[in-house]
This record gives sequence, C-alpha cells and structure tokens, in this order.
Amino acid sequence: MKLLRGMQSLREPQPGCVATIGNFDGVHLGHAAVIGSVVEQARRKRLRACVITFEPLPQEFFHTIDAPPRLMRLREKFKRIGILGADDVLVLNFNAALARLEPEAFVDRVLLNGLNVKHLVVGDDFRFGKARRGDMALLNELAATHDFDVSPTQTFCNGAHRVSSTRVRELLANGDFAGATQLLGEPYAISGRVGYGQRLAQTLGFATANVDMGRVRPPMRGVFAVQAMLADKTPMRGVANLGTRPTVNGVRLVLEVHCFDFAGDIYGQRLTVTFLHKLRDEQKFASLEDLQRQVHVDRETAHAYFTRA
Repeated sequence: MKLLRGMQSLREPQPGCVATIGNFDGVHLGHAAVIGSVVEQARRKRLRACVITFEPLPQEFFHTIDAPPRLMRLREKFKRIGILGADDVLVLNFNAALARLEPEAFVDRVLLNGLNVKHLVVGDDFRFGKARRGDMALLNELAATHDFDVSPTQTFCNGAHRVSSTRVRELLANGDFAGATQLLGEPYAISGRVGYGQRLAQTLGFATANVDMGRVRPPMRGVFAVQAMLADKTPMRGVANLGTRPTVNGVRLVLEVHCFDFAGDIYGQRLTVTFLHKLRDEQKFASLEDLQRQVHVDRETAHAYFTRA
C-alpha cells in the first residue's frame, strides 16, 4: 500500500480510483464496512482503492484544547487500512487553507485533478468543505456535472448502537474493553516506541517501559491489566498505568508498562500494549511509600485477573 502525503504527492497524473474520505480514528467496524465497499468497487472497476484522511484531524485543528481524544496514531491507522485492502492512503494536511476551501474547489482540486476519482463512497451524513457546506446533495450535483459516481453508505450499527469513534471513546472511558472490542473488531491497543522516563518505577522496586504517546490521547485513565508485545510478537502479560502520575505532580500523559517475568533493555523498540481489564482509577498518594504499596497490590490484582481469564 502507498502512503501519499499532501497534494504535492499528486503532481503526476493518477490512474483513477474509487475513494472515500474521513477521519477513520480507531478504524472501527463502521470504517471497515466503508473501506470494504471502496475496495469491492475498485476491484470490480479495475481501479485503485484510495482512502483520504487528515493530519491533524479537523476537530484537533478547530478545537486545539478540547478536541476529542484520539484513539489511534497515523502509523497504526495506515497499517489497519492496508489490512482492509486499500491501495493508497492520501493524508491531507488540515490547515487554514484547507479549512476555508469551498466544497466545489475541494472536489475539483483534490478529487478530480488530484486523485482522478471515478467513484466516491461516503457516509450518508458526510459533510465537507468550508463551514461544512458540502453534503450528499451537492456531491450528487457535482458528480453529474463532472462524470463521477457517488455511493452513500448507511449507518453501521452494533445492536442498538451506531458504531462510531465517539461510542468507542465512551466505552473505553467506562472501562468496557469487551464492548470496545465489539466495535473495533479487535482489542484496543496503543503502540509506540519505548523512551526514557524519570526512572521512578525503578526507585519503587520494579521496571517499566515508558511508551511514547505521540498524538494519541485515549479517553481512559487508570491502572490496567495488559498484554504487551515487541516486534518479535511474543506476548507478555503485565500491568500498566496510563495517566499523569499525580503523586509526583506530573502533568504530561504517560503510559508506563510493567511486564511480568521480563528483564531486558528495550529502549527505542516499538511496543504494542493491549488493554484487557481496568484495575482502578489513577489516584494521588500521600507518599511514595504509599504508592509503592499500592503498586504491589496492583501487580497481585493483575496476576489474579490473568489466572481467572
């Protein structure tokens, strides 16, 4: 699969594609259904299947401070979309210029002259362009004028609930990882490189891997039973703290993972952390000694969870 970064990557004429547009945060089953439709149409028409997304996400651009927590970084999104069968992912830089682009200009510059879109697949509530003025009615009008097809997709539901990134965030915030798995199609995980922390955990008597969060801002905080995996794909059980570490007056979001029965230098390696069960909320302790005692309790509670699982 090919990653196309920005309009500058489309200077050469494109062979034609079936495309879809969206944030695709989390790449849940609803997203998978849309991308699956794109791939199916592309194979039938003998065209490339292209997914168009944004970096940063539009809500992050418009609401810098209070944007919804991001579920997935671009690297994982790209990988997941590839698994679903897409040929290309176009990542547009969502900036002031793109935000004020009229929907007609977006269709002309990005879809037609940029990607040579022959067929566009979007949700029935899709909005685009300046002030979100573009909708399905305008797309159908432009399609008739410029000779490309548009297919709406219906809302994808799981039981009584619409499958959405918002719903996934709600489930994660409530510690319902089984529910989130049903919407995502796989357990929720965070991947990142292991970096250097404050070495506080070693002071408390156990080693942790500090995972770089990048732009990911999960909606949950607390202590969790997790499964961690390096590039060699060997799963390791453990316990993780996701939060700001209030006991030491931390302010930055940190993911610290302690793997049971593992010792080794993994700095700089990529670690994937899968969240399985919430043990407790993050809390501020009166002293490091109190924190140390609780860490041992958390380890035992996590061990008990894995024994039952």
